[in-house]
Amino acid sequence: MNEIVHDHYMEAGKIAAQVREEAAARVKEDIPLLEIAEFIENRIKELGAKPAFPANISINEIASHYTPEDNIPRFKRGDVVKIDIGAHIEGFIADTATSIEVGTQDHRSLIHACEEALKNAISLIKDNTQTRTIGGIIETTIKKHGFNPVRDLTGHSLERYKLHAGVTIPNYRSIFSQKIRKDMVFAIEPFATYGKGNIKYGKPHIYAINGRSDTKVNPEIRKLFGPLPFALRWIPGIKIEDSTGLREYLEIIEIGNEIVAQSEHTMIINENGCEVIT
Repeated sequence: MNEIVHDHYMEAGKIAAQVREEAAARVKEDIPLLEIAEFIENRIKELGAKPAFPANISINEIASHYTPEDNIPRFKRGDVVKIDIGAHIEGFIADTATSIEVGTQDHRSLIHACEEALKNAISLIKDNTQTRTIGGIIETTIKKHGFNPVRDLTGHSLERYKLHAGVTIPNYRSIFSQKIRKDMVFAIEPFATYGKGNIKYGKPHIYAINGRSDTKVNPEIRKLFGPLPFALRWIPGIKIEDSTGLREYLEIIEIGNEIVAQSEHTMIINENGCEVIT
């Protein structure tokens, strides 16, 4: 990896980590989710990066892909809140997440299981590691605490302007496996739940332009976001009804409506381990 690219990743990671911590500290009972989402997105810009995707603020049984559209949803006491954010510098993305419990400590063990699974995965990942090996340590760690991983959600490789670049890291020991290579960039993101760990889908709140040749989309959307995800609240006055082939990011919900926690870091792989940038 050349020095300029490395520096971009490091700066994006530094900004994403700072905003993650600042946003987590602002989550309080009765605050609108939109207030936190807009804080995240504006703060990323203030610090010199751009949002890589709309701030995901997914609560309780919603594992991911929820971003608020108005001031109606508010944090409630006892909520388990997943804050998942991405920042990029010139398309080089850092992706990170944390879980916070609003006003209680009832789900601390669930959150800790994710954090420990992430720590253990980071300790194993290096050049030539198999993705199923990482998935295996994530699954083992989460189950040791009495929970289940969310099997349909995965970590993923990152490339310039590509949030999901083709290599996935499962949250369980999958039969299928891929080899991790030096200089690859990965976001590892364990999800743990009280439930079985299967999923169902909800409504779309996030969209992206897909890469199909027959895709027709408002040129303003393409100019603003390229292939990266966006929210409708980012484009007031621009309609998407005439666009074809937009990808919808549907809410991902635990199938039994059981609470889910998440933890995530981005890292650059090297021969002997990895460099965590978030």
